[in-house]
Amino acid sequence: MKRTARRRPPLRVEDDLRTEYDFDYSKSRPNRFAAKVGRACIAVILDPDVASVFRHSGAINNLLRSVIAALPSRDRSSSRPRQRA
Repeated sequence: MKRTARRRPPLRVEDDLRTEYDFDYSKSRPNRFAAKVGRACIAVILDPDVASVFRHSGAINNLLRSVIAALPSRDRSSSRPRQRA
């Protein structure tokens, strides 16, 4: 007679999170990727279905540049990033 595998009840998110975490900052290290990103970059989080369409960030940038080029010229001037002092 075969034993059937017991299904585990799904974990609830509330059970996994603590109310407070105690981090040991003496073991922390600087971010090794910070120099590559620079100050002029902005991180944007894409939904998984959108991200699956693009192979790399260059493809996303090309699409966004074509959308910007299709906008009327008066709207483009207000969408430029402001220079920080």
